[in-house]
Amino acid sequence: MFDKRGALQKMKMIIASNNRGKVAEFNQILKGLDIELHPQSDFCDIEVEESGATFEENALLKARAIYICAKTAAFADDSGLEVDALGGKPGVYSKRFGGEGLDDAMRNEKLLELLSETEDEKRTARFVSVIAYVDADIEFTIRGESEGEILRECVGERGFGYDPLFFCKPLNKTFAQMSAEEKNTVSHRAEAGRRFAEKLKECKKV
Repeated sequence: MFDKRGALQKMKMIIASNNRGKVAEFNQILKGLDIELHPQSDFCDIEVEESGATFEENALLKARAIYICAKTAAFADDSGLEVDALGGKPGVYSKRFGGEGLDDAMRNEKLLELLSETEDEKRTARFVSVIAYVDADIEFTIRGESEGEILRECVGERGFGYDPLFFCKPLNKTFAQMSAEEKNTVSHRAEAGRRFAEKLKECKKV
């Protein structure tokens, strides 16, 4: 896009999050595109209830709400952990797993407690990230996944959420042991982000 003087103008886009870590991750993932990325607090001060039954539904709820509020292209990420031995839980409830008032460490303890009797070979899991995009013309969702397994104790000081328990075989590390550059080669959010960037180009949005 170009301004009145013919100069290249970056497309404004809002991410439906005020989480600095998430905003930084997406800035890195979408680096190279002509996008001016803003956290939602730059335009809207709203809370969106994540009442959907799937990652896709929750991501769309958030992206639509921010677009309606700001009248500017918006995208939202809904992500979580699916543990096979728990029938896919915590899934869309990953951030609320174990009840209200728990922090990341407490949620990790809860997960370890539930898996205490589970054999190593059955501790398979995946991180899922779904990105929903909404503007005046189109809306779509993109999914990314990262396969791994749940360790028996937390390892690593980086990352957030369940990262210290999620072991990634290709790099032989937990997500919490990885640098940002390493994580962006294997993470669910990076995979979804790459596919998101491709879709934006395909739709001629950037």
